[in-house]
Amino acid sequence: MLFSFVASLLCLFASVWGSALTFTLGAQETSCFYIFTTKPRTSISYYFAVQSGGAFDVDYTIKNPRDEVIVSEDKQRQGDFVFTADLVGEYEFCFANDMSTFAEKVVDFEIKFESEEGMDFKADMPDQPNSKPIAHVESMQSTVDSIDSQLDGLLRTLQYYKTRNNRNQATVKSTESRIYYFSIFEVLLMVGMAALQITIVQLFFKGSRKQLV
Repeated sequence: MLFSFVASLLCLFASVWGSALTFTLGAQETSCFYIFTTKPRTSISYYFAVQSGGAFDVDYTIKNPRDEVIVSEDKQRQGDFVFTADLVGEYEFCFANDMSTFAEKVVDFEIKFESEEGMDFKADMPDQPNSKPIAHVESMQSTVDSIDSQLDGLLRTLQYYKTRNNRNQATVKSTESRIYYFSIFEVLLMVGMAALQITIVQLFFKGSRKQLV
């Protein structure tokens, strides 16, 4: 009973809804995602990071329900921003990979926004003669908000280290590939120089024999 009661409180107190995903953005491709707000001045936060591909950068644009551009930035590797959605309606988040001719990008993307249920929960509570239960509920709500904030910070840190790890692995693979091809080029160059020296020596001795005859 206690567990189910706490679980129901966690669900009721959740004032932020979110959606996270990882998608592949092909070369010369644009992908758009949408979020619908039901009340004005909703706080919307979004996070993205390019995990792999090319120079780890994309172009992105955010438009409001009137199709007006709110944010537009080019060649960004990652971002963690918050803006206020003044209008009610559908907001568009678009990512473009137009700068790449063949390299596809893997992008982590997350949107969060305040929900109305969590904001209105306190007003819907029934009146009680004793104020202690309400005080306990408010104390639990404060604790849940604190835990949610700490978990969100931990998630951001894990996403940051995940991005750094992917980029470092890509750098290591690129360096290994360059060393491999440079070694092959060096071996071919040495073989070519040896063959050239042998040819020059053979021509030199052939010329000496003709003079002696």
